[in-house]
Amino acid sequence: MTFDVIIIGSGPGGYVCAIRAAQLGLKVACIEKSPTLGGTCLNIGCIPSKALLHSSHLFDVGKRTFVTHGIGGGDGLTVNLPVMMAHKNKTVAGLTRGIATLFRNNRIEHVVGSGQLLGAGRVRVGARILEAGAIVLATGAESLLLPDVPVDEEHIVTSTGALSLPAVPTRLAIVGAGAIGLELGSVWQRLGAHVTVIEGRDHILPPMDGEVRQHMKRLLERQGFVFRLGHKVTMAERSETGVALTVERNTGGGVDVLSVNVLLVAVGRRPYTEGLNLATAGVACDAQGFIIVDHHFATSAAGIYAIGDVTGGTMLAHKATEEGIAVAEKLAGRSGHVNYHTIPFVVYTWPEVAAVGQSEEDLQAAGISYKVGKFPFSANARARCHAEHDGFVKILADARTDRLLGAHVVGPHAGDLIAEVVLGAEFTAAAEDIARTSHAHPSLAEAVREAALAVGEGALHL
Repeated sequence: MTFDVIIIGSGPGGYVCAIRAAQLGLKVACIEKSPTLGGTCLNIGCIPSKALLHSSHLFDVGKRTFVTHGIGGGDGLTVNLPVMMAHKNKTVAGLTRGIATLFRNNRIEHVVGSGQLLGAGRVRVGARILEAGAIVLATGAESLLLPDVPVDEEHIVTSTGALSLPAVPTRLAIVGAGAIGLELGSVWQRLGAHVTVIEGRDHILPPMDGEVRQHMKRLLERQGFVFRLGHKVTMAERSETGVALTVERNTGGGVDVLSVNVLLVAVGRRPYTEGLNLATAGVACDAQGFIIVDHHFATSAAGIYAIGDVTGGTMLAHKATEEGIAVAEKLAGRSGHVNYHTIPFVVYTWPEVAAVGQSEEDLQAAGISYKVGKFPFSANARARCHAEHDGFVKILADARTDRLLGAHVVGPHAGDLIAEVVLGAEFTAAAEDIARTSHAHPSLAEAVREAALAVGEGALHL
């Protein structure tokens, strides 16, 4: 069967690419090895983790702040983990069905199976051979594993296993202090686990601004997290009750053995290209196995494109989505484009962390003169009403032109608040543009305006 475009993979990059291409009049097939659409993000990543994060956050709020609002809570609250997991599963199922409906409405053929490139615009899926003028690889990534740490998804787990634990572990160890480790650690810590995070670097959240990293570490420690920074796990051995970890300092020696119920390995992700037959098709990869693409998402093989995590870079679902839209528009004869400087990064702990653009360390390394405006949520009326006032908004602007260079938010609903700065950066706004924009009162968004005011002549409420 012949199509205009075949997409292999139905994650946030692949399925959106398929829908946009179909909207633009192309005949589309999307190959997905799983019977459900949505890829890692929807099935075993972004969506189930956010469902558990919200459920566990509600439990934590009940214990921690209900009494402040005159509501009975505290230690009397209990968790029904099977019900919580059922809500997560129902959320995932509903959203996957929604994508299937979108495929039907846009006349996209969903082909279940693993796609194998045959060259000359052909793809094998089981006994079928499909042909297309263009092929888009959107197969994503999978968890990176550690040597001498055998994953069984029961006691030694990746993010997949950590989303479906049958009981709250008494002691949970996490290798990796990035977004995945801290988010899943937050879920289980709120529900009662003692959480230890082991990280080879000397800081958490490696992509983030230094001040943000330090502030979040203090807040998470206050919640009960224990961090072993500058350490590595050299061995993990299963026992009847859990896992025995050998942990070593990176410098200066020192070896400890930790006994935990569950070990979560969250040290990064690697490209998923198994069975694609890339070499035979002439698709080049880098030393880490990521597919190499040019500025138009074209691979080294004519007519084959790649988007999302399988190409490396910052691994974010919404980045893959933007790339999927851009390549679909290009294939339809339009001018697709992605501005990577305005892709936001969010960590869904509590408080949340969000950023767009450059950090202070980035600007200092580049020798760029900049101004800083900061405003704490402790001075924001809505945050005080909520009794959720940890964190701050920080805006970085060019010292000469006032153009937005970066923004960093630690605080309630930071992932939503960053959106207005993303929009401003997309339209090359100045900090003054945000400062002169009316913000509803009382709202958390006023903290963003106050930070923008602080870039100039000063915040009003400090």
